Amino acid sequence: MCGAADQAQPRCCRRRKSHQFAMAVSLSDVKSAAGLKKLDEYLLSRSYISGYQASKDDIAVYEAISKPVSSEYVNVSRWFNHIEALLRASAGFGEGSGVKFDAEAIATPPAADAKASADDDDDDDMDLFGEETEEEKKAAEERAAAIKASAKKKESGKSSVLMDIKPWDDETDMKKLEEAVRSVQMEGLLWGASKLVPVGYGIKKLQIMLTIVDDLVSVDNLIEEHLTAEPINEHVQSCDIVAFNKIYIV
Repeated sequence: MCGAADQAQPRCCRRRKSHQFAMAVSLSDVKSAAGLKKLDEYLLSRSYISGYQASKDDIAVYEAISKPVSSEYVNVSRWFNHIEALLRASAGFGEGSGVKFDAEAIATPPAADAKASADDDDDDDMDLFGEETEEEKKAAEERAAAIKASAKKKESGKSSVLMDIKPWDDETDMKKLEEAVRSVQMEGLLWGASKLVPVGYGIKKLQIMLTIVDDLVSVDNLIEEHLTAEPINEHVQSCDIVAFNKIYIV
């Protein structure tokens, strides 16, 4: 079972071509079932809405969805919980390529469009929100201010980690296993979304995301001193790091 992580390259590690000059991402209405289904298919081979690190495009779609989605949409749920964890951790977000929703204005316009908007109106930040209600405008402004403040904040780097945690056998209670894993709490560690993945012979592994502050948490120590040590090793047989991505502060 220990070689499961080597069977295929994880999708969150796949690199796509640079989106520096890419067109805005076009999505359907993400509040509808049809739109969520399309977004779920879109995120099947992607970790983020555009590029290979979190950007303002992710925030735009996160705000459009506005609340956790059904676990039926596995990829959207994974992505939504991850972005929510990054926002709670005040992580930095890149500029992105921009996002278009059907019959809606661009939520996060590319740099060229943003510049044109600034020429038309001194209050360019307000232009981004179009015909939104006052309450939506206020919420968006507060979120933008929080992101801007986090960008100026002097702090150590952070990383996003995807980990496979394997049980001893098919009789292991996976609910208790996950509870034991999440019981590990320390400064600089934030557990994120998780799901059970079949590995064969009736056995499932726990795949879970976590965000760490690099100067405070060592993943190797987390595994050796906590996840595979007593009493958690009663449930956990081994742990594998599937993906390890730096979260760049912009």
